[in-house]
Amino acid sequence: MTESINNLKKYCNSLTQYSRYKTREVYIGDIPLGGNNPIRIQSMTITNTMDTKATVEQTIRMVEAGCEYVRITAPSINEAQNLENIKKELRARGYNVPLIADIHFTPNAAELAARIVEKVRINPGNYADKKRFNIAEYTDTHYEAELERIREKFTPLVKICKEYGTAMRIGTNHGSLSDRIMSRYGDTPLGMVESALEFLRICEDSNYHNIVLSMKASNPQVMVRAYRLLIRKMEDEGMNYPLHLGVTEAGGGEDGRIKSAVGIGTLLEDGIGDTIRVSLTEDPEFEAPVAIALAKRYEEREKHNPIKPIDDSPIDPFIYSKRKSFEVLGIGESNVPHVVADYLKRGVLNYIDLKDIGFSYNEQTDKWNLTDSAADLIYLGNKILPFNCPNGLKAIYDYNIWKSLENDNNSYPILNVDEYLNNIKLSDELNFLNIRIENLNEKLHDKLKSDKTVVLVLETNNLHGMAEQRRAFFELLEKQIENPVIIRIYYSDVSFDQLRLYASTDLGGLLIDGFGDGVWISVQSIKENPSTQNTYIRSFINKKESFEKIINRTLFGILQAARVRISKTEYIACPSCGRTLFDLQETTEKIRQQTEHLKGVKIAVMGCIVNGPGEMADADYGYVGSGVDKITLYREKDIVRRNVPTKEAVNALIELIKEDNRWIDTKHN
Repeated sequence: MTESINNLKKYCNSLTQYSRYKTREVYIGDIPLGGNNPIRIQSMTITNTMDTKATVEQTIRMVEAGCEYVRITAPSINEAQNLENIKKELRARGYNVPLIADIHFTPNAAELAARIVEKVRINPGNYADKKRFNIAEYTDTHYEAELERIREKFTPLVKICKEYGTAMRIGTNHGSLSDRIMSRYGDTPLGMVESALEFLRICEDSNYHNIVLSMKASNPQVMVRAYRLLIRKMEDEGMNYPLHLGVTEAGGGEDGRIKSAVGIGTLLEDGIGDTIRVSLTEDPEFEAPVAIALAKRYEEREKHNPIKPIDDSPIDPFIYSKRKSFEVLGIGESNVPHVVADYLKRGVLNYIDLKDIGFSYNEQTDKWNLTDSAADLIYLGNKILPFNCPNGLKAIYDYNIWKSLENDNNSYPILNVDEYLNNIKLSDELNFLNIRIENLNEKLHDKLKSDKTVVLVLETNNLHGMAEQRRAFFELLEKQIENPVIIRIYYSDVSFDQLRLYASTDLGGLLIDGFGDGVWISVQSIKENPSTQNTYIRSFINKKESFEKIINRTLFGILQAARVRISKTEYIACPSCGRTLFDLQETTEKIRQQTEHLKGVKIAVMGCIVNGPGEMADADYGYVGSGVDKITLYREKDIVRRNVPTKEAVNALIELIKEDNRWIDTKHN
């Protein structure tokens, strides 16, 4: 059964039945994407493009890690020319991987590269347009004149690509929208889409269709909405070009993986995406395994249990709007989503065990200290906490255990639907009710409408779990049930890496649409992956951290990536590439060590001017390479200091933060 979703809201085949969104097939060399092809994996070299040997060797490592396409920067005509030597050496060594030239400000480099490699990527915000942060009123006549200027500058590349059979990616970046686009559409997903469509229409006028599109942003909420809107706009114009997915400047380590999975995974859940890149501030051969893990999850997804179709979505998928809920003891309404720590599998608990979820007990003062990532709720099942639950933490017990407790003000029951409908004695303040979509019937609806003490805990066992839980939220909206909802996900026999990626997708996809007043992960079993080559992941596993600590950190990371609860410093760090003017990984880590205690501060670490003031559009402070061992510091989009020596730049950044009274001293600083 197919859905008849209102066409104005349609952006995928179905919100309930998984299937890949069908795009036209485009050949990149001998490897096609789109159409019926699998999701393709790609990454980008970080070597100097003029260093042929280093670039070739890194490309080979990337291919052996799973990359099907390799992108190489070509910031000038010299690098574009050297792509020929790189390609020749790769072919001589038996590697036929399609190469992609990454172009930003230099049309002449693009026109040369298009004659050499299999694909060129251009950014419409800076290829033939400009960005100087000048906001002006464009009359229709002035706007059309600018489009004609762009057409004259861009058409030669289109003709070369058409002649040589070269593919093109028109890749919009949220942070580098031109002044012209910003003036008319603002800093919006619509502006991103229109920026690409202007160039795409020029291609179509030349009968050139070997095109891939992307809508990248460092903010997953913006990124997801831009891709959805792009599909809607393409369908309105009879287009179906394949889509390259990515969250730009995601950063490195755990946060980079979570942020990437929230954005990319949300779209993959709806069958959107033909090729993906996970942009991490790490060596590029470590990106492909993450992308592969995200894509592999959907190989058998169409076999999921049926989910009731929906005739019309009750939400606007192109605009963020949080689901309305009332408050129950601090949960719901305008409160940030709560985090549940699941201690069901833990043995007898001691004070120190709560340190894993952000609570440290000081025996001398008999007080608890809380971190910014302290859980809000702790599930104990049928175990009784052998000490008083600290203030700021609520304990959840199975109903039969809870009813035996006396005068425990921080303890609340969780029960199933049958128990709830049987009118048993409940808490006067707060009760948790486990439900699945099949429990949502009129009898339950009627009782919930008159009960202001219940927080729903929404579970699923469907292979297509995010879609089923989203369908349940739709039903709650339709029935005007406004109880707060905690999203609970179960995992078993997964590695730590898979847990992080899967949870970021499953929870992030709902949070981005405004669903969820809390998050809860229950792990049945964990498997390690000792074969991983990534030193970050290896050290993460070797720490032997508890399930509870790992999950708590993951949940707070997901909430931050979805932009619904900020609990720590956010780093917008571009992946290294051949344009980078300093050691990006080392510098990012140094800045992180000095500033990671600054809750809510956003710091962008950019390797060069291409990924500078534009790409860090969301940041409070920017640290941007402006020359060899030279840094330019920004406050938002304004330059504060130019040409700061690299060895002094981190301290100069800290001084800038202090000037703004946003610095917090700690015992470590």
